[in-house]
Amino acid sequence: MSTPSGIIIIDKPVGITSHNCISKLRWLLKEKKIGHCGTLDPMASGVLPIMIGSAVKASEYLVDHDKRYFAGIELGLTSSTEDILGEILTEHIGVLPDFDEFASAAKGFEGEILQTPPMYSALKVGGVKLVDLAREGITVERKARKVNIYSCEPIQRDGEYFLDVHCSRGTYIRTLCADIGAKLGCGAVMSSLERREVGVFKREDAIVFDDLNNMSVDEILSHLIPVERMFMHLPEARMDEFFTRLFRQGQKIRVGKLKGINGNEGDLFRVYDENGFFALGEITEIEGKKYFYQKKLFN
Repeated sequence: MSTPSGIIIIDKPVGITSHNCISKLRWLLKEKKIGHCGTLDPMASGVLPIMIGSAVKASEYLVDHDKRYFAGIELGLTSSTEDILGEILTEHIGVLPDFDEFASAAKGFEGEILQTPPMYSALKVGGVKLVDLAREGITVERKARKVNIYSCEPIQRDGEYFLDVHCSRGTYIRTLCADIGAKLGCGAVMSSLERREVGVFKREDAIVFDDLNNMSVDEILSHLIPVERMFMHLPEARMDEFFTRLFRQGQKIRVGKLKGINGNEGDLFRVYDENGFFALGEITEIEGKKYFYQKKLFN
């Protein structure tokens, strides 16, 4: 009997890689078709969605979702990796900004901003990961790109500073910390990172990684989340049996022939048959006429 498909959220601890989490589940579930969505560095903890079975086909869509992080930030330092684990490049001499100054600088990054990806990142240039180049001492030019910081809440706890950040995909929190430090004129590095949300998935949905050792396969699979949950923000589409068969075969169907399915080119829909959710459909336009076709088939 094959393992059911769906998403398991792991609460990854500090000190292990995202791949460690996948390897653990592959071994426990005896399932090869497993992949994670949105890598977390070893120094980071928190929400790691792991796609199982046919749900791996949905990975590209989850990557696009917004995220929420809780990050520690230490003022007065800069490093090669923009976090506390990198080689320290500079140390500020003199009085550091107080919390009000820090908070004002952090709030100034809310909204749509341009951010230059760090060298120590998984982003590829010419097919090579930037981090691999950085480890060889190579620095290449990176284009700044637009990201959206929906909110950046500064927090002070026992004299330490933190950021609660809700942001769009592609946002580097370590770079946000470095940019805040540059704005303050003293430098800053990320000292800790916890991912609390990825799209609709939150930390309270997660299995603590170390708890996997004491769980049966059935207990683990009881936490399996249907891939459909990722797409509940999309409108629902249903067709009669004839058009459903054509849709499954990959044929484009004139929108005018379908009831309850309408929209603009590029609009996505959750598609259902008598057994439930099974695909994503998209509207496309060809020679001025709208068609509905299979964007992604899950079963």
